[in-house]
Parts: sequence; C-alpha cells; structure tokens
Amino acid sequence: MSQILGVKFNDYGQVYYFGSGPFVVREGQHVIVKTDQGMGLGKVILTRQAPVENESEDEEGHKAIYRLANEKDMESVAENEALSKDAYQYCRKCITKHKLGMKLVDVEVYFDRSKMIFYFTAPGRIDFRELIKDLVREYRTRIELRQIGVRHETQMLGAIGNCGQICCCRRFMRKFVPVTIKMAKEQNLFLNPTKISGICGRLLCCLSFEQQGYEEFHRMCPRVGKKYTTSMGTVKVLRSNFFKKSLSLLTEGFEEKEVSIDEWNEMVNKPPSEDAIAEARSQGARARRAPRKPAAPAGGSEARKSDASGAETASPSKGKDRRSGKPKGQSEKSGQDRPRGERPKQDRTKQDQSKSDRPRQDTPRKTGDQPDKPAQKGGVESSGEDKNKRSRRPRRRRRRPRK
Repeated sequence: MSQILGVKFNDYGQVYYFGSGPFVVREGQHVIVKTDQGMGLGKVILTRQAPVENESEDEEGHKAIYRLANEKDMESVAENEALSKDAYQYCRKCITKHKLGMKLVDVEVYFDRSKMIFYFTAPGRIDFRELIKDLVREYRTRIELRQIGVRHETQMLGAIGNCGQICCCRRFMRKFVPVTIKMAKEQNLFLNPTKISGICGRLLCCLSFEQQGYEEFHRMCPRVGKKYTTSMGTVKVLRSNFFKKSLSLLTEGFEEKEVSIDEWNEMVNKPPSEDAIAEARSQGARARRAPRKPAAPAGGSEARKSDASGAETASPSKGKDRRSGKPKGQSEKSGQDRPRGERPKQDRTKQDQSKSDRPRQDTPRKTGDQPDKPAQKGGVESSGEDKNKRSRRPRRRRRRPRK
C-alpha cells in the first residue's frame, strides 16, 4: 500500500506532499524529489496511509519521490550550507562596496547548485545590476535576488515573541493571514501599538487565531447600546463578555444585571409579566422622585427665576437701569416683569406735553423758499435762487471708451 509523505525542504518552509511509490519511508528520513526547479532534498515530517478506494487518485494527485537519500547526498548538503555562508559574507561586502540601501537576510543554494537565491529587504526599489555581475563572476551559476517583507524576514531569522516563546511564524505558521485593526477592536484590546504589534512591527498574527470565535460570539449577542423588551421589562445592553459568555444589562430601575447568553435568549422569547412591568415602573418612579441637590450658584450671584409664563427675569443683583434706577426687565410705572426687547409704555399726556414744549421749527420747502439765514461774510445776503444754483452739482462727463 502506498503512502502519502509530507516533505519539508527547510525549517520555515511549507509542507509539500508526495507519494512514496515503491519505497517504504518513515518519518525523519531524507528523500530526493523532482521539482519544477530541479532536484531537491527534503525531510519527511509525516506519513499517511492512502485509502484503498482512492489509491489511484492519490497516485495521480501526488508525484512520487525519486529515491531515498544516501551518505553522499548528505555530504553535498553540508557543502551547500558552507557555500551559502561564504556567499552571504561575500554579498555583504559587495553591498557595502556599491553603497546599496538593502539588508541581506539569507542565502539559499539548491541541491544540485543550479541556482542561488539571495533574500533581502529594502524600503524601496534597488538597482542591483552591478551586484549581480559580481556574484555571477564569483560563483558561475544562476543568481536571483528576491526582495521579501519584514514578516518573512522574522520567519527566516526567528525571534522571541511578547509571550516569551518562539514566534508562531517560525514554529508552525507557513502562510500569512491578513490581520487588520478591526480584529483588535472586536476583541476589546487596547489599541496601543506596542501591545498589539509583534517583533516585525506588524500586527500580531495571533489576532487571527481567535477571530472566528469572536465572530460567532458577536452573532449570538444583541447589539450593544440598544434597548430591548424582555421578560424583565425594557432593558439596555451595556457590554458583552466573551470569556464569561455573558451580557451586562441596565433595567428600568437603573440597576445593572449580568446574565448569560442562554438566559438572554429565554428573556427575549418570553413575554414580560405584569408584575415585572409594574415593579420596573415603580423603581423608575422612585428614582425620578429622589431629591437632587441644587447646584451652587457660580460667582456668588443669585440663580435665575422663572415665572409662570416661562419667561426668565434677572435678579436685582444683576444690574439696574441707568435712567430709572430700577432693575432691568421691569416697567417704570407698575414695576412688574415685562418681556425683554419691549419698551416701557409712557402716558400719552406726558408725551403730548413734551411735544408742545419743544420749539417749533419750520421745515424748508422744496420750491426754493427757505427760511432766512444769517448773512455771509462781507455783509452781503444771498438769495434763494443763487443758493439753488450753487447747490446744483455739475454733471460728470462720461468718458468715451478708447478705441
């Protein structure tokens, strides 16, 4: 019976599946396989027996291994590792020589030395044509310079995370899942970059591990801040607790209660009883009737008073009218409150008398007959016709537009 083998070519690489073919392979052994890039040596990390009914499909779906690795193959692998270390040092010298803004991370040498890959990080695009010429001249093989991100750099080098263990990307993660700030908000985490960021400076990959559980919990929970009619009466949802699987509610009596999700479903499906409604209303009425302490007046001034009509009047200490000496907002005659913006009404007889006492002035007529005025300088009086002529202003001539 054939086996399905999980083969990994490096510690941080992905797992590829091959068929064992006629060979009997155990976990931990090294095998030689054919890939698109050429021959490669990998380590078997898991074995699985193929079912009999799907045996033909498995043989077609997975390529068979070429053969088992021997001692010579292991010696060539050791030589390739020494070559990669030498190429790493030489490449760094060339980068310093050409003054390139890039950071070399790792060097990979294929099993048959048909190709060498140099992994590096850089903030932007790099012109490394001269660097490739130096590397080809030194090693006489195909050279590839591959730019990677900071997450892949941490995966290759390895580091200790905030939890005190080796980073997840180095231990078991093979593919990176996109992580957003929305995940941190849904998990009620403090949005502090130092707390929710990893060694690489990006958001923690472990935020995506629990996201599915939080999404399922939020589907079961009601919306926070909304009011619902339950068997306890009208309640408002304050917050939800993922670890306790509970909700915090605010009742009509302004009491906070914590209930589980199962109890919440029963409360919503069950109609409210009359006793619960009456009790909630009575508690709300007591809370409204409770006396409140009056606020202290600011600056020692008296508070504003409101009359039955709803109009506000200023206290006597606010200020007095400059003419009458009475508080502002009161009429001069009766002293009662009056609305703002309305002038006090005076006696018409007094107004008529004041008008009669004033000296009468004749208004000039439009025809030109005007009252006599003192003579001009030099003792010569001016007639009305001359004054009308002088008062007339000469008409302004319109300027002709320039051609």
